[in-house]
Amino acid sequence: MSQVIRAAVFQTAWTGDKESMIRVHEQAARDAAAQGAQVLCFQELFYGPYFCQVQDPAFYEYAERIPEGPIVRRFQALAKELGIVLVLPMYEEEQPGVLYNTAAVIDADGSYLGKYRKTHIPQVRGFWEKFYFRPGNSGWPVFDTAVGKVGVYICYDRHFPEGWRALGLAGAEIVFNPSATSRGLSGYLWQLEQPAAAVANEYFVGAINRVGVEEYGDNDFYGTSYFVDPEAQFVGEVASDKEPELVVRDLDMAKLREVRDRWQFYRDRAPGAYGPLTAP
Repeated sequence: MSQVIRAAVFQTAWTGDKESMIRVHEQAARDAAAQGAQVLCFQELFYGPYFCQVQDPAFYEYAERIPEGPIVRRFQALAKELGIVLVLPMYEEEQPGVLYNTAAVIDADGSYLGKYRKTHIPQVRGFWEKFYFRPGNSGWPVFDTAVGKVGVYICYDRHFPEGWRALGLAGAEIVFNPSATSRGLSGYLWQLEQPAAAVANEYFVGAINRVGVEEYGDNDFYGTSYFVDPEAQFVGEVASDKEPELVVRDLDMAKLREVRDRWQFYRDRAPGAYGPLTAP
């Protein structure tokens, strides 16, 4: 008998202030739960603008402690109320001056399961992330949630295959990739990299990207969020490239065993040959 998980991702535009942005995401969680979604992931740095288009220390104030901060506590209560797993991509302050691009994972009973810190940090025009974040030091945790084993890889991480594989080796069944990526820069990669990762590692991927042009730069965030299965097939339609959209899809988890029985990628790995890959 197949096990179907109803999963959701939410793409939206910057509202102009933090509190209204939080309320938009609270409503998205309610809408997702009303449609039967069991797990929902928001976009990268979900409650703010993509401030990395500029280098301004004023934006450090968006960072808060995880899980002690008010946003995690607020969404823990919501997850418990709705009975839904939530993945919250946030700006984390471990201590003053020690800041990370992080995703907190909340289980369907409202319990805090842990966090993933973005590993690969870009520093290119329009994406000045090293000004704001240290490279993550969390490894690649997989969270045992009410819907199964969930992993997170954040935006620029997706260009690096090693983390995708580490998540698969740790048992991930669904990996979310919350992002803020712009039309001119990465559009040709968006529907290539995550499907390829889903195939190579034989799990489902949920890819999320914000939409719109924000006042801090000219990056045109193009949405087109989606779920893709381990055969590189989109699950339903890809989301709009311009408008906010809640994407809710049924993921047939039986496909994971079917594909892994057909393609024995994990059996046929040759880790003893990969030593040079870890050299600086």
